Amino acid sequence: MQMKNNMTEFIILWLTQDPVRKKTVFVIFLIFYLGMLVGNLLIITAIKTSRSLGSPMYFFLFHLSLSDTCFSTCIATRMIVDAFLKKNATISFNECMTQVFTSHFFGCLEIFILVLMAVDCYVAICKTLHYTTIMSHRVCGVLVAVAWVESTVHSSAQIFLALSLPFCGPNVIDHYFCDLQPLLKLACTDTYATNLLLVSNSGAICTVSFVMLMFSYTVILHSLRNHSTEGRKKALSTCVSHIIVVILFFGPCIFMYTRPTTTFSMDKMIAVFYTIGTSLFNPLIYTLRNTEVKNAMRMLWSKKLISDDKR
Repeated sequence: MQMKNNMTEFIILWLTQDPVRKKTVFVIFLIFYLGMLVGNLLIITAIKTSRSLGSPMYFFLFHLSLSDTCFSTCIATRMIVDAFLKKNATISFNECMTQVFTSHFFGCLEIFILVLMAVDCYVAICKTLHYTTIMSHRVCGVLVAVAWVESTVHSSAQIFLALSLPFCGPNVIDHYFCDLQPLLKLACTDTYATNLLLVSNSGAICTVSFVMLMFSYTVILHSLRNHSTEGRKKALSTCVSHIIVVILFFGPCIFMYTRPTTTFSMDKMIAVFYTIGTSLFNPLIYTLRNTEVKNAMRMLWSKKLISDDKR
């Protein structure tokens, strides 16, 4: 398929081409990326090392933090390096296709993990007596494995669409990273059918998942009426955290992937928000509103201090 293309590389405009602004963007993105990395790695480490975080909810949270880290890394690191080292940001054809695949893979994985977290929350609140049977470790492992397989299928479909496009010039991508939508504008062919497939694939996954999640949380919140005050308060705190994460992630995704190939001035900033912003906010949301995670992190920090003192 690559034989159809005359392109060996693309020029990415990123967020700005102004040298002074590029330095500002570099500093801001570096701070945001390091904050995201530290926050998610702390959650991953705390869940792996703490026995108190062994429930299915934290098993899914572990995979959410992992997908968050990989999702932001495959996009942000390239821009950070280019903003610091290069005057003109270029990316090879193969690297661009790799970024399309990885960004859709980890983005789709995050969607499926959020759906699994909603399922876990529903079973825990609405099917309390059967929770340990329904959400066993084996079942959770199978569900996550299915999420990884489905993400692979989705990203493979995206890369197939990208590789089927003929490129003959220009080669300037006016976007924040390599994605199928901005690549459609560079193709030397009618892209109506391809865009329709994009909307029916990525757009449908985002929209259907969002509707399912909102419906499930509505059912969950409605069922909390029958719980005790203490149980209602704890369940409500967990649900509110999940709902905030869902809205922050799905809002921008639906805006980007459920419309024709038209460009808006806000597209780049919206892309920044759901690729970096949500990955940065997720650790804050889950730690600030979750006592068990905060206690596990304190214990992790105490163990580190004790081990340092022994040295």
